[in-house]
Amino acid sequence: MSKQTHSFQAEVKQILHLVTHSLYSNKEIFLRELVSNASDACDKLRFEALNNAALFEDAPNLEVRVFFDKDAKTLTIRDNGIGMSAEEAAANLGTIAKSGTREFMAKLEGDQKKDANLIGQFGVGFYSGFIVADRITVETRRAGLPADQGVRWSSEGTGEYELETITKPTRGTDIVLHLRDEEASDFLSTWKLKSIISKYSDHLNLPVLMEKETWDAEKSEQVKTDEWETVNKAAAIWTRSKSDITDSEYQDFYKQISYDQAAPLAYTHNRVEGRSEYTQLLFIPAKAPFDLWNRDKRGGVKLYVKRVFIMDDAEALMPTYMRFVKGVIDSADLPLNVSRELLQESRDVKAIREGSTKRVLSMLEGLANSEEAADKEKYASFWKEFGAVMKEGVGEDHTNQERLAKLLRFASTHADEGVSFADYVSRMKEGQDAIYYITADSLQGAKTSPQLEIFKKKGIEVLLLTDRVDEWMLSHLYEFEGHSLQSVAKGAVDLGKLQDEEEKKKAEEAAEAFKPVLERLKDSLKERAKDVRVTTRLVDSPACLVVEDGDMSAHLARMLKQAGQAAPNAKPILEINAEHALVKKLEGDARFDDLAQILFDQAVLADGGQLEDPAAYVRRINALLTA
Repeated sequence: MSKQTHSFQAEVKQILHLVTHSLYSNKEIFLRELVSNASDACDKLRFEALNNAALFEDAPNLEVRVFFDKDAKTLTIRDNGIGMSAEEAAANLGTIAKSGTREFMAKLEGDQKKDANLIGQFGVGFYSGFIVADRITVETRRAGLPADQGVRWSSEGTGEYELETITKPTRGTDIVLHLRDEEASDFLSTWKLKSIISKYSDHLNLPVLMEKETWDAEKSEQVKTDEWETVNKAAAIWTRSKSDITDSEYQDFYKQISYDQAAPLAYTHNRVEGRSEYTQLLFIPAKAPFDLWNRDKRGGVKLYVKRVFIMDDAEALMPTYMRFVKGVIDSADLPLNVSRELLQESRDVKAIREGSTKRVLSMLEGLANSEEAADKEKYASFWKEFGAVMKEGVGEDHTNQERLAKLLRFASTHADEGVSFADYVSRMKEGQDAIYYITADSLQGAKTSPQLEIFKKKGIEVLLLTDRVDEWMLSHLYEFEGHSLQSVAKGAVDLGKLQDEEEKKKAEEAAEAFKPVLERLKDSLKERAKDVRVTTRLVDSPACLVVEDGDMSAHLARMLKQAGQAAPNAKPILEINAEHALVKKLEGDARFDDLAQILFDQAVLADGGQLEDPAAYVRRINALLTA
């Protein structure tokens, strides 16, 4: 192939422009990215060579070399990994097939546009080289191809790149950065490069080599020798003893695999022995990722088998509701040629998944139940970031449902956040059997719901559930330690022992005296209400809407409609406060039907719903105001 010029994909052009013009904080990130990519290429060769040892050619020892030329102002990252063919070079270096590209560009165009750390989060690490280089040349040959099928790729990071065939005797990839003048002094230094590699690449399970230097007295400077030395520890951190690893090393490793610059909230490092042998090093991030709510996103756990890298994002190793967990699992039992399909069926994988799930739950329980204020703050922070996702586990992980229930936190009429079921039970009134809750679109909407009035009057705590997942979660969780969960918006209010005999008698008398009005209301609202009845749950409001115990809540029905899904068209029940002035006004009023419709519409609005005919409601209110 003679030299050919190609245009970058449109997304690549945008990214390159942002990289070269916006990313100038923490420029050293480029070396982390390129060394990490080189390590990945070696991992891929090791994996493919399991079925084809000839791919190693005559160089079975995998390594990454970093070297520079001060005169030419070039920095080279060389690996003897899998390499690329011409087609792969064009596909991998000229286009981006990552779903996160759009989010990456949105972040770079926003408040974080100077933050180079972002580049690793979205699979576009190669382009970080243009932070410091005005030209990049890549020379590569895929393992197994003849020497004359090497490829040279080069670009100045503008709109085009060049491809040509070259002869490359060795497999793998050389990335040559032609540094800008202002960057040369920073990155053409052995000491500087060593410190960056030590900082970011110590954990890599293969050596990163640099040329040794010695002091030349005549020149009064360091000069290179013909020897090479390993400048990283070249031992996977999870294979080392916990006592030999510092907290700082754990944090650095987490940052490397997660592309997160914040320290993890918590981590666990364990070797598990028994029916299945594996090592787990798992981290809980401090902040939620941008794609947390994408349930199709693969998890953040890397799978190794006997220290051989197998795959990123091995979702079978962690349940979906723990998709935020980052880390590494290294199995001693799985076959080296394990596939994603085999992972789903393996008994060993099931054991690893169960063990890792319990380990994460133990970490969270340690924070949640700690007497230390710092740990309690950590758990509160965790719940704020990941609580809604953890609620998915209540319905998905029945084995651990009881443990998960203890970790749940809510707002309530007694506190805006952090209320556990155990807290609630400890504050229950004498004679109270049920745990009361209400679901709503917002905390303010829940707090001001008319359905809470009698509970507030009696000082009975009600949990306020406002996450979209809450309704689904409650369809799987019915009780906590023998106390049933009861919605205050379903069924007739029954406070049992919490309501004295005088109150019950008064309510029954009011209902009897109000019967004629109730019958007229039922007739007037027969197209909209399933039933109309007197209630004791209201104190200040004239009316509210509830549903039968077995029916879908109005809140869930609204969410389904908003999501474009069909929802049962069940009529609600209108409950009336017979003591309210507006309700008393109904009897004998010539505008009975209009007042009845206003009463119902107000109940819909108070419940967070939308009116089917807002104009009719406005007309009735205006007529009432001008009468």
